[in-house]
Amino acid sequence: MEGAGEGTMTSTAPEETAGAAPQAYGRPPRRKRADARRNRERLLLAARAAFAARGTEASLEDVAKRAGVGIGTLYRHFPNRQALLSAVFADAAEQLLARSHELLDDPQPCAALVAWLREMISHAGEYRGLARALMAVSSSTAPDRDSDLARCGGPIREAGGALLARAQEAGAVRAEVEIGDLLQLTHAIALAAEESPADPGLADRLLTLTLGGLRP
Repeated sequence: MEGAGEGTMTSTAPEETAGAAPQAYGRPPRRKRADARRNRERLLLAARAAFAARGTEASLEDVAKRAGVGIGTLYRHFPNRQALLSAVFADAAEQLLARSHELLDDPQPCAALVAWLREMISHAGEYRGLARALMAVSSSTAPDRDSDLARCGGPIREAGGALLARAQEAGAVRAEVEIGDLLQLTHAIALAAEESPADPGLADRLLTLTLGGLRP
């Protein structure tokens, strides 16, 4: 009887554990996911503040401190600086994509392309160092084409490519111009404007010169 009792305990314990598992292990993961989302949002807010104040080379430890989390938490969400930078740039990328879709219906394809390039320059210059980072991943021969920031820029290339194609079909832009080269020039203009804050009209003048070279 004693052995049977032990056998009964042994046979029913796994079933009881299995039955209790959904309750025992179901709720904590939900709390952890909510905590993780809040930590990620705090990190992004802190990163925007740090990048605005000190540029994209701001200390990641400072970002974590601003967010009120440990550096390990930052790395769990963003394994490297480019991953964090791409997440910060994602909002601007969404705006640029939405704007490109609007401009595809513009009756003047060349004006639409120019308007979009101006917005690209504005967003690239939002944080000191962003234009340089975007240049590094925009080239077709860039060594880190598979980085988070490069993947973030993929849809941007497609959106700009569609606007460029319309301008080329309208005969306003030379047929051999490629979107990768045009984005590189755009980022270079943003970088030049960033390094010459005393000349607010520089970006527009450089863009005008660039557009002159694009015409057939």
